Amino acid sequence: MTDWQLQDAKNRFSSVVNAALAGEPQRVTRRGKPAVVVLSVEEYERLCQFEKADAPTFAELLLAIPQDGLEFERMPLRPREIEF
Repeated sequence: MTDWQLQDAKNRFSSVVNAALAGEPQRVTRRGKPAVVVLSVEEYERLCQFEKADAPTFAELLLAIPQDGLEFERMPLRPREIEF
């Protein structure tokens, strides 16, 4: 991921957008701190799908662990395709 200072990102916005469209998210900093990430619409929508997934959270899985000899009910897991 490429980092841009805000002023540089404003001056070279076309380059920032083109890199994001090419599949490389672009991080923009303000006063030396990360502020935003520019990414393609396709990548944004792909990430939003994970938010909508009906997969149990880690906390829900932990709460499903049997206590006091109760039977464990297995929750279905869905594979996640998150790339870092």
